[in-house]
Amino acid sequence: MTLVDVADVGGAARRMWPLASDAERRALTARAAWTVLAEPGDGVAGALVAAFGAQDALRMVEEGLRPDDVRAAGLPGRSLAPAQARWRPRLDGRLLGKALGDATRAGLSLLTPDDPAWPSQLDDLGAHAPTALWVRGDGSALARLARSVAIVGARAATPYGEHVAAELAAELADRGVAVVSGAAYGIDGAAHRAVLGSGGLTVAMVAGGANVVYPAGHARLLAELSRSGAVASETAPGATPTKWRFLQRNRLIAALSAATVVVEAGARSGTLNTAGHAAALGRPLGAVPGPVTSATSAGCHRLLREYDAQCVTGTADVLELIGEASADAPAPVGGPSAEETRARDALSSRTPRTLDEISRRSGMAAGDVQAALGLLELSGSVRRVADGWLLG
Repeated sequence: MTLVDVADVGGAARRMWPLASDAERRALTARAAWTVLAEPGDGVAGALVAAFGAQDALRMVEEGLRPDDVRAAGLPGRSLAPAQARWRPRLDGRLLGKALGDATRAGLSLLTPDDPAWPSQLDDLGAHAPTALWVRGDGSALARLARSVAIVGARAATPYGEHVAAELAAELADRGVAVVSGAAYGIDGAAHRAVLGSGGLTVAMVAGGANVVYPAGHARLLAELSRSGAVASETAPGATPTKWRFLQRNRLIAALSAATVVVEAGARSGTLNTAGHAAALGRPLGAVPGPVTSATSAGCHRLLREYDAQCVTGTADVLELIGEASADAPAPVGGPSAEETRARDALSSRTPRTLDEISRRSGMAAGDVQAALGLLELSGSVRRVADGWLLG
């Protein structure tokens, strides 16, 4: 009897999906089983599910993977034994039954790639994409993240960092941009709370089970997130947050969002891991500068200096990251150079003037005048005519 059969016969799957057909319930149970078996980001599991489907891949694992199966999934033969070894201890129907029972009691839903609400941007992770997501709250919220920004940063944030995170999040929410974060203390919490206060959409990706309250001090925040948005996880209900799961969770935050903004991060902050995932996925990356004396901004300064992150000083910069212009964006810095200004002052709008005359009137060398006129012509400020130059 397979894991799917055990869960169905024991009633856990029927209680979880009472209205589903037998075929639908078996498909969902197989996806749920993979969240129990494999750790987040397991590329071997992802490749098998992509090649054979969740149910057949699960059956192969239960019966014992063969080298032909692994090759058919495009995997190296050496990946077979380690994969079997790490999954074998979890091939237990009781573990799956417990996960389904926890999910039913917590009111969680299971979102799979076959669901219309599945966020397709996660597919950019390839074999490392999650096999399913457990969701506390509105599962359809994840389908509305195409226009979203991840705001992440240090847990031990400064008042400056929390203020900036809240300002950015609230202003983005006012413009209809969703905010994704990780529900941690510090920057994450400030961003989530600001969006909730503005009535916008915010989604938390967590490292443990979606029904697990972590950190404990954010019990109320997580409840509010689940009422107006969603709390989601790729780990099974009841799973404990671990360092590895936090690091893997970060790839989901980066993948879900159109851009990632790091508000504060220490030199060795785990937040830099999220930035790395965003860069690897080709997502725009921004960083907020801070005081050079602040250790909590050292990571942001490193991103600006070494990783081509864009400097973020306000919402207009964030909107630019996702390819949108802000109506209140500041005017471009600078203007005509001194040489261009002098050349333009030497021109008339009615009488064409030659290069020598412009040089004499401006007090500049002919070569400098010619260079300035070329730039002014590109901007449309002046135009060349048969007898010389005129103001545009």
